Amino acid sequence: MINKTEILDAYKYRHACKLFDTNKKVSDSDMNFILETGILSPSSFGFEPWHFVVVQNPELRSKLKDSAWGATAKLDTASHFVLGLTMREPLMKYDSQYIEDFMRDIQELPENVIEQKGSMYETFQKSDFDLSDDRKLFDWASKQCYIPLANMMTSAAMIGIDSCPIEGFNQSKSEKILKDDLGIDTNLYGLSYMVAFGYRVNEPRPKTRRTLEKVVTFK
Repeated sequence: MINKTEILDAYKYRHACKLFDTNKKVSDSDMNFILETGILSPSSFGFEPWHFVVVQNPELRSKLKDSAWGATAKLDTASHFVLGLTMREPLMKYDSQYIEDFMRDIQELPENVIEQKGSMYETFQKSDFDLSDDRKLFDWASKQCYIPLANMMTSAAMIGIDSCPIEGFNQSKSEKILKDDLGIDTNLYGLSYMVAFGYRVNEPRPKTRRTLEKVVTFK
């Protein structure tokens, strides 16, 4: 197992890097490792409502800058730039073909378990969390997609790679670029976040956080 001190050191090392060193590139093997840790992340019911688009084309990055005010410097300097997409209602609704196929082909569940789990998922959507419209369902699925975001940034820090999560963008304008320029079906996927990876130029100030005693209550 990994030493606990080394894990905490990685968390302390990680920061929202604003400017990356354009002379240093993340290797293919390291980037694939980071993405793999995202893929291995947990999700509600295990349905993996995410897709990651790695944008390396300079022209596409330039187009994204027009709608992503919080990503301008990162798009110019990051070694790798990832768009975190979330599945929309046609894929995530309890009776969608995606959910049925996922349980059968990916999770390899027997038919009786598929029926039971599908029924539980329907009840969950209809009453437990009241995911009764497209926006509610997207927002719920989007929460799942932030789990791989955190895992990817942490795994990157553990191997000395910097990152920056980004929500500073106009969603509708950015999704138009997804559709028109990246070939993404925006009826099926929406943009939840962006994240940049690379190597820092400047050292950040020491990390500040509230203490465990102020954040956690034991009863």
